[in-house]
Amino acid sequence: MAVTLNRGADVLAHALARAGARQLFSLSGNQIMPVYDAAIDAGLNIAHVRHEGAAVHMADAWGRLTGEPGIALLTGGPGHANGIGALYTALASESPLVMLSGHAPLNQLGRGAFQEMAQADMAAPVTKASFTARSAETVGDDIARAMRVARGGRPGPVHLSLPFDVLENKVVNGDECVPSADAFHAPQQALAPHLADAALDALARAQCPLIITGPQLASSRGQALREQLGKTTGVAVVCMESPRGIADPCLGAFGDVLAEADLIMLIGKQPDFTLRFAQPPAVNAQCKFIVIDSDIAVLRQSMATIQGERVVLSSVADAPAAIQGLIARHDTKSKINTYSKSVMEVIAYRPAAWKNTVATSPGTLHALEIGRAVQKILDDADDPILVVDGGEFGQWAQACMSASTRIINGPAGSIGSAIPFALAARVVRPNATVVAVLGDGTFGFHIAEFDTAVRHQLPFVAVVGNDSCWNAEYQIQLRTYGKDRTVGCELLPGVAYEKAVAALGGYGERVTSAADLPSALQRAVKSKLPACVNVMIERIPAPTVSRNAPASSGAH
Repeated sequence: MAVTLNRGADVLAHALARAGARQLFSLSGNQIMPVYDAAIDAGLNIAHVRHEGAAVHMADAWGRLTGEPGIALLTGGPGHANGIGALYTALASESPLVMLSGHAPLNQLGRGAFQEMAQADMAAPVTKASFTARSAETVGDDIARAMRVARGGRPGPVHLSLPFDVLENKVVNGDECVPSADAFHAPQQALAPHLADAALDALARAQCPLIITGPQLASSRGQALREQLGKTTGVAVVCMESPRGIADPCLGAFGDVLAEADLIMLIGKQPDFTLRFAQPPAVNAQCKFIVIDSDIAVLRQSMATIQGERVVLSSVADAPAAIQGLIARHDTKSKINTYSKSVMEVIAYRPAAWKNTVATSPGTLHALEIGRAVQKILDDADDPILVVDGGEFGQWAQACMSASTRIINGPAGSIGSAIPFALAARVVRPNATVVAVLGDGTFGFHIAEFDTAVRHQLPFVAVVGNDSCWNAEYQIQLRTYGKDRTVGCELLPGVAYEKAVAALGGYGERVTSAADLPSALQRAVKSKLPACVNVMIERIPAPTVSRNAPASSGAH
């Protein structure tokens, strides 16, 4: 039966449906009740969470896994404010999402309306665009604009505030207010053929060429593009998505060979702090650059950072389109050169001692012991998804665990997103084996989302490294100020997080022995419940992987 679109909320909901955004991540509130009502007729699913930040993180993970903007729906005022922090994680990770927030009525603004605040202004610094809907008739166009901006160029978050009167106001011929399907998509910016040819020629002439991409290409789809580009050109392609940059443990000893590069092609990757601003000693002062970016302002800033005379070619183009253009213009597949072989070898490098490393403190495990056990679970899964949070334990996990699909906290360096990421992963791929690895400090951010996971039947396994500490900050204090001046980083010792999860309807186990961990993980997976395996671990610094340095030296 045809549905009559009578209100702005109806136009909004059906615009989302036409865009293909059938899943909303939300926490209810007064200002968005019309959208909840309209979602029923539009066939939109709502995953109802316990904190607005979790809804935004889930939309972020949706964007990374599908390439389509995730949709977070929050109420206005404090609900909107609660979601803003999570936008920065998505922005730094180049993840497409749209955060919709309820808003005080337009006709009451400036007169002390309920929960009135300058929401668009608040969200602007951590989004690609942030604006407020102005009429029921044009709210569908607003959604189309938000979706185009979120997915276009360098993907990222967009915010749209929805005044209550815009949602409730009546519309005439509401069907005509819903944009056509193509209005939600942004055209791709291709790399000009002659520039692709020039870039390929420069790569072929270089002795030690290297291609570095940004986090947009960290997804499974991006990995496939990167691998194809590497095979086509014979040049190592490195994706950087960690706040630890060239010291990212996942990149092995990459920092040992970066300075040998004589030509670096940056595709959607800024020469920022993660690349040490492309300056010596991290990067050779004589190294030349090819810079390709979708954003002209970012391109100009990158050239200024590198210093113009080192840039031999620059172009505006979207990263995936640029790679596709380079592949299409290359006549034959090239043999990988000696330098590229060394780059791949150092990225794969892990200290031999790691294979047998065990804890030295009774009743605890070393992070590497956990890594070996979790990797077995991932290897045995038909569709594994590994989610890893930040912090010292997270760095060990990123260094020693792998899966065909991986989501990490990203360049923002934030913590706390792992549990919402894991829930969204189960929504996207209902039959996947999802393992989230996080520290005990991080676990506290969104423990209540186990209630969400139980209600929505989203089983996953959270492996918590419990050292009763904010260990990243503790290690900074230890290195900088000394053991007698560590303060404010201790947590309650040995908290039974597994019992809290069980109380919320999930499955929980506590582990204090490496021998007990494999079976505990198996039981957690087989429980078919949201699960917590609470593992007591040694308090150690994150790894620094280098062929010339101790394997477990402190993180930078």
